[in-house]
Amino acid sequence: MSIINFITDKNVITFMLLFARISGFFAFMPFFSHSNISINIKTALALYITFLLFPIAHTTNIELNITHLIFAIIFELSIGFIAGIFLNIAFYAISFAGSQISMVMGFSMATIFDPISGTNSPLMSQTLTLIAILFFLSFDGHHLIILLLSHTIDSITLGGFYPNQNILSYLTKSIAIMFKMGLIISFPIIALSLLSDIIFGMLMKTMPQFNLLVVGFPIKIFLSMAVLIATISSIMFLFKQDFLKFFEILKILL
Repeated sequence: MSIINFITDKNVITFMLLFARISGFFAFMPFFSHSNISINIKTALALYITFLLFPIAHTTNIELNITHLIFAIIFELSIGFIAGIFLNIAFYAISFAGSQISMVMGFSMATIFDPISGTNSPLMSQTLTLIAILFFLSFDGHHLIILLLSHTIDSITLGGFYPNQNILSYLTKSIAIMFKMGLIISFPIIALSLLSDIIFGMLMKTMPQFNLLVVGFPIKIFLSMAVLIATISSIMFLFKQDFLKFFEILKILL
């Protein structure tokens, strides 16, 4: 009887909006949105966290109207969508750098299926992305996402979120940062490739019998891999800095 008395209109709406917000986080956040994670596991985890956070959740006064409720659920889902875009930009920068590295190494045609995005991506792009995911787990990035979710429960009432102009402004700047960081990460290998092309051009002028396809490409691949191995720790450090920067921005915006 007590359970039936607990199922009031307000509690049902609160539960629905909280479940929508948490579902948005698991649907769009890095690592949690990975396609290899079963949808059943994501749903069960979202439902479990909803039960845990339900006692501290609070809602605005929403009219018992299906139209208002649908729009409220859409805006709750948009919180996870917006936060996911910001935090995934750090991974997109790594992926963009990997595509540039693949091009200069001669691997631009070697594309394989990427289970994260569901599309084909260059070999080095997916390799760097998978390393970034492992590094993301090593500094407890998945725990930070749960903390961000808890922060939104305290700072934004359920049904009270509306995207503002600041979010769009920061998102535009973040996309510019993504391309800049991608070029910074890939610059050492691009510069080395350009230098090796100049050297190979000089050799072909002095030694016409020099076969660039047979000798040049293996040398470029070897040098690029050596530079990548030497700079991988710095690349992951820049990735961590970018991720934490976007995380702090989200704590201000949300």
